[in-house]
Amino acid sequence: MKRESRTIMSLFFSICFLFAFVVSGFCEEYESLKGLKSVKAVFDFEIGKPESAALHLKVIHDTCKDKNLMAVSKKPATVVIFLGPSVKLMSQKREGFSPEDQKQLDEIARTISGMSKDGIKLEICLVAAKLFGVDPASVLPGIKPVPNGWVSLIGYEAKGYSLVPVH
Repeated sequence: MKRESRTIMSLFFSICFLFAFVVSGFCEEYESLKGLKSVKAVFDFEIGKPESAALHLKVIHDTCKDKNLMAVSKKPATVVIFLGPSVKLMSQKREGFSPEDQKQLDEIARTISGMSKDGIKLEICLVAAKLFGVDPASVLPGIKPVPNGWVSLIGYEAKGYSLVPVH
């Protein structure tokens, strides 16, 4: 009877601990976030392979919604600037992509739409678009064309945005 009671109590405390862990949203404390009043980040996105780009965009989107960042700023200021070969993936035109890449491009378009709806600013470099043969009129909805992505990066960094390279 005593042993059974200890087992039940142990199980009860284990369940309570697990519940508290789940309810907390698996939040971890970040020493780096303590004392901050706001969070601002600009992502220099240059990945040109559809599968890798789709994965990285999902991770960026999830990062922007991270509960730890939201505890600092209800709405962290976030910008993603598409430069280099990534601009080819931000077009509605899909000629030359394999069927598997087409699926990844669909996923990229869905993620871009979700990011835009969540208030994440998205920009595409027109210098890169021209170099990679991307028609500015074909750019996915929600992405703002800027004349030069590097100038945009410089401006955001000068305003205190943390640079996050995604290559």
